Amino acid sequence: MTKLHIKKGDNVMVISGNHKGSSGRVLMVDTEKERAIVEGVNMVSKHTRPDADNPKGGIIKKEATVHISNLKIVDKSGKPTRIGRKNDEKSGKSVRYSKKTGEVI
Repeated sequence: MTKLHIKKGDNVMVISGNHKGSSGRVLMVDTEKERAIVEGVNMVSKHTRPDADNPKGGIIKKEATVHISNLKIVDKSGKPTRIGRKNDEKSGKSVRYSKKTGEVI
């Protein structure tokens, strides 16, 4: 399994597709399909039947997945950036850093 450049909880921006330019927080990452759910992006209407949670049923708006290649992490300056990996001098673990600013994410 390959390491992906985004994780759950990252702030990302959509760089291509119908939702280009919109940003949000990553809610879930599916590593097998290389797709992620981003908060408030790629909203779809799902028709549901009545159940215990929703006794009336009806149409629910929810986020659909976006391919990871269409996402870039937003750094502290608010601009999308590419991600690199390097070993941290203190702990010896691999850390992600912004290629644009060089700061650790």
